[in-house]
Amino acid sequence: MRQCNGSRMLAQAVDFIGVAFRRNDLADDPVVTIEDVRQARPIVWQHASPAPLVRCVAMEQVLNLPEYRRVWIKDYGWTPVGSFKLMGALAWMHRHQEKIGNRPVVAHSSGNFASGLAFAGKRYRKRVIIVMPQSAPRIKFERTRFFGAEIRTYDIETDHQTGARDRMVRDLVDELGAVQASPYDDIDVIAGNGVGGIEIAQQLKQDQRELSHFVCPISGGGLMAGHALAVADVFPSAAIIGIEPTGADDYRRSLLQHKRVRLEKPMSICDGLLSYDVGKHNWPILARLVRTSVAVDDGVTCSAMRWLYEQVGLRTEPSGAIGVAALLSGQVDTAGQGDIVVVISGRNIDEDRFRVWIDQAS
Repeated sequence: MRQCNGSRMLAQAVDFIGVAFRRNDLADDPVVTIEDVRQARPIVWQHASPAPLVRCVAMEQVLNLPEYRRVWIKDYGWTPVGSFKLMGALAWMHRHQEKIGNRPVVAHSSGNFASGLAFAGKRYRKRVIIVMPQSAPRIKFERTRFFGAEIRTYDIETDHQTGARDRMVRDLVDELGAVQASPYDDIDVIAGNGVGGIEIAQQLKQDQRELSHFVCPISGGGLMAGHALAVADVFPSAAIIGIEPTGADDYRRSLLQHKRVRLEKPMSICDGLLSYDVGKHNWPILARLVRTSVAVDDGVTCSAMRWLYEQVGLRTEPSGAIGVAALLSGQVDTAGQGDIVVVISGRNIDEDRFRVWIDQAS
C-alpha cells in the first residue's frame, strides 16, 4: 500500500468490551431506535433510490480473503447529491415540514449536508440557507446552489477561536425566525441516515451472506449511529468499526475517556470529518454499538484515494476513502468468517485537489 510522500502512518485503535456512560450524556435525551430507522425508510425511498452495494474483488485479493468471504462497498457517491447526507436531510425535512411552515431552514455544513438539505428543501418547497467554510470544495458549493439553497461563508481556520460558524447560524435563526437543522446531532437525521444500513442488511440477507465486519467513517456520528442500529439489528455479532482521521479523532478520544470529548481544532484533508465533538444524540448509540475506533493518517487516505481510482474506477473525496484506507493499510483486524462492508460516504471532490492528493501518493 503506497503512502503520500513525507507522511507516516499513525494508527490508533481503541477496542472496548463495554463503555461506562456518564449520566449527563444520556439524561432526558431521546434515543433513536431501529423502529425510527424503519419509519424513515419510505420517506427516503420516496425521493431517492438506494445507493448501490457493490462487490469489490480487488480488495478481497489485497486482503487475501478466502474464496467464501467477500468485500462490499456501499457507495453513496451515487446519490443525487453525491453523499449519504441526502437521507438524513430528507427525513429531517419531512418530519419538520409543518413546524417550518413559511420560515426558512438554516444549517451549518462542510458541504455534503448542505447539498442534501438543499435537495430536501427543493422537494418540500422550503427556503434553505447554509453556513459553509469559504474553503469548501467548489463542487459542494455548486451542488448546494444547484438545488436552490443560499450560502453564507466563514473562515474555518479561525473558527475555533471566533466561533463564527455557530454565531452566524444563531443570527439567522434570530433575524429570520429560521428553523435550525443539525447535520448530524438530530434524531431524525440519524434515523434517515440509518436507512442505508437497512439497505445493506437487506441485500446481504437476500444474497444469503453473513457479515463479520462493518467499516464506516465516523465524526459527529450521524452516519455511523444510524447504520450501526440497522447493522446490529440484523447482524448482532458483526464488528462495527469507526474510522476517523488522526487529526480529528473525537470519537476515539471519547471512547478512551468514556464521555464526549470536544476537540479544540480538528485538522485533516477529510473535510467532512471535522466535527468538534460527537453529537449528544449519537453518543449513546455509538458507545453501545461501535466499540472500536481506528485513526488513519491523511497520507494513508491519499493512497487509498489513488487505489480506488486505479483499481476500482472511483474518484472519491478523502472522507469517503478513509474506511478503505484503514482496510488496505492493515489497521483493521479482518479475521472472521463473514463478509466485510466498507462505506464510501461521499465522492464530492474538485478535480484539481483530487489530482494533487493522488499524485502525492507514492
